[in-house]
Amino acid sequence: MSPSGATKPVKVIAVTGGKGGVGKTNVSVNLSIALSQLGFKVMLLDADLGLANVDVMLGLPSKHNLSHVLSGECELRDIVIHGPHGVQIVPASSGTQNMAELSAVEHAGIIQAFSEIGQNLDFLIVDTAAGITDMVVSFTRAAQDVLTVVCDEPTSITDAYALMKVLNRDHRITRFHVLANMVRSSQEGREIFAKLSGVCNRFLDVTLNYLGSVPQDENVRKAIKKQKALVEAFPRSPASIALKSLAKKVQQWPMPKDASGHIEFFMERLVAVK
Repeated sequence: MSPSGATKPVKVIAVTGGKGGVGKTNVSVNLSIALSQLGFKVMLLDADLGLANVDVMLGLPSKHNLSHVLSGECELRDIVIHGPHGVQIVPASSGTQNMAELSAVEHAGIIQAFSEIGQNLDFLIVDTAAGITDMVVSFTRAAQDVLTVVCDEPTSITDAYALMKVLNRDHRITRFHVLANMVRSSQEGREIFAKLSGVCNRFLDVTLNYLGSVPQDENVRKAIKKQKALVEAFPRSPASIALKSLAKKVQQWPMPKDASGHIEFFMERLVAVK
């Protein structure tokens, strides 16, 4: 809490992509750790409620997850895993019911739980699931910033566009950050962004902010096999350098000054009755 008793603002960033296989979770994990290395207090929420894998990627055992909090078996602070460089990780579960199906009591409970634990955070990184499900849309529209990960595949471009279309048309989100991942060159990254930007400019009223690219890097696969974050296992690798550069860009995004910067505001938007 600040001296005045006000809740400390928290920057909530949803990392999404529409298509699976674009490296979204790898970006989420390494961005979280890179921000922590810069001195920020970071929480990473694994929001893939069907195929949770952040804890597995980092080799961190988790006895309990978000479903146990929702069922009342334990509190949120009991399931938080302490990851590399102090990153707090909230593991999800497989097959958890949709947030929109929770009872009013469960709504209030999860809002309160995140509000209490989020008082000393600077960033909440939300790793969403693949696809354009209601759950993905719910998490993404509730965040303050949307970081869209794309790669050089036609389906990656079309799926990213489809997600942006839903968020723009139905939820009036007009700004998206775009990261080109697993590129063979910086030029390829710019070409991927140009393709996505071109179709968005034709059909949507949105602004796209290009964050640059992360190169194809064999060390990513090696780090995953080691169950280590790339920025820790291979800090000088090309992809690691790019991800740490991404964190420096993200830290410069303005922090919220109003209610939207409170964790409880994010959770209220997330579980709001549609």
